[in-house]
Amino acid sequence: MLWLLRHGDAAKGSPDAERALTDKGRAQSRAAGEALKALGVDFDACLTSPKVRALDTARIACTPLGVEPELESGLAGGFFDARELTAGLGDDVLLVGHDPDFSNAVHDLTGARVSMKKGGLAGVNGDELTVLLRPAELKRIAG
Repeated sequence: MLWLLRHGDAAKGSPDAERALTDKGRAQSRAAGEALKALGVDFDACLTSPKVRALDTARIACTPLGVEPELESGLAGGFFDARELTAGLGDDVLLVGHDPDFSNAVHDLTGARVSMKKGGLAGVNGDELTVLLRPAELKRIAG
C-alpha cells in the first residue's frame, strides 16, 4: 500500500525550503506516526521531500514506526510519479511531502478528488483510495 503524509503545520517565511514545523506541526507529525503504529502498518520504506518541514515531519512520524526516512528530491515540489518513485521498495511505502502535489497524486492514482490537509494522510491500494484521514482523526487513533 502506498501512503502519503502531507507535512505538518509550518511557520511562515522564506526561503520556502527552510520553513520549520510549528508546535502544532510537530504534534500532527507525532500523531500520524502513532496512529500508523496503532493501525499496525509495517513500513518497508519512507521517502521524504528534502524541505525542512517535510523532513522533520518524516523523522517525527517514523520514530515510532522504526523506519528511517530517505531524501527524495522528486518530492520537493511539482508533479511526481508515485508508482515510479516507490517501485521495488516493498509493499508498504510512506511518502512525505507537499500539496497540491499530494492531492494531485491521489487523483492520478485513483481518480479521487481530495484536498490533503496539513498533517493529513492518504492510503492508496492499487488504484483505490482506501484511507483518507485528517489530523484530528489521526490524533484520535493515536490516543
